[in-house]
Amino acid sequence: MIADGYIPPTSSDQSRELISHDAMCILNCGPQDAHIEVILYFSDREPAGPYCFEVAAARTRHVRFNELTDPKPVPHNTDYASVIRSDVPVIVQHTRLDSRQAALALMSTMAYPG
Repeated sequence: MIADGYIPPTSSDQSRELISHDAMCILNCGPQDAHIEVILYFSDREPAGPYCFEVAAARTRHVRFNELTDPKPVPHNTDYASVIRSDVPVIVQHTRLDSRQAALALMSTMAYPG
């Protein structure tokens, strides 16, 4: 679970490396592929999801929330929380790049296991 989700509304640069974003970094150390399902919760609307994807066995995958589009795009400038489920054990790290100013801000934390 990641309680603090927020995609800043603007970026100081439009190159992919510097676009403001939230990301979930998922590590699958096990011998089986992980089937991931993400549900987003908001303070002012119904939940969104599920967003589904796989992380191959013995691999990592970095997924930007602002690039999730199915079933619908994640809104920018809106607080949200996410519940991330997997059918095998995985490790999840949350990162946020806020590039609204030239002095970039990067935040990272481990997700809460639920």
